[in-house]
Amino acid sequence: MRRPRRNSARSAQPTSTAPPHRRAHRRHAPYFAFWLHRASGVLLALFLPLHFWVLSSAVLGAESLDGYLVLTRHPAAKAAEFGLVFLLAMHLFGGLRIMALEFLTWRAAHKTVAAAVIAAAFAVACGFLLRAF
Repeated sequence: MRRPRRNSARSAQPTSTAPPHRRAHRRHAPYFAFWLHRASGVLLALFLPLHFWVLSSAVLGAESLDGYLVLTRHPAAKAAEFGLVFLLAMHLFGGLRIMALEFLTWRAAHKTVAAAVIAAAFAVACGFLLRAF
């Protein structure tokens, strides 16, 4: 049990970081999966306006859309598509993991499930990349 700190000038200064034993939970796969799920959601939300902008060019005519589709043959575009598929798979599998946490009982194997979620998302994205080239 910790003793209360005395009110002094030293205790008034904020501490810069938490002790290592308080950060131990941040080194586990579920915490990493937690942040990957949120980051993938934010990045997908940032991608959507660009996606809708390119799709809106189809309304202008086939030539306009073909101008954007030519860019998709570039290797950098295929690498970006790999990232997009990884983000989509990560968000999908991460969402399924969260639903499992909500509706199923907690087990110690959830760390393994979190690592499997990341591996499955990466495998799906790699499968897409192999078909793209």
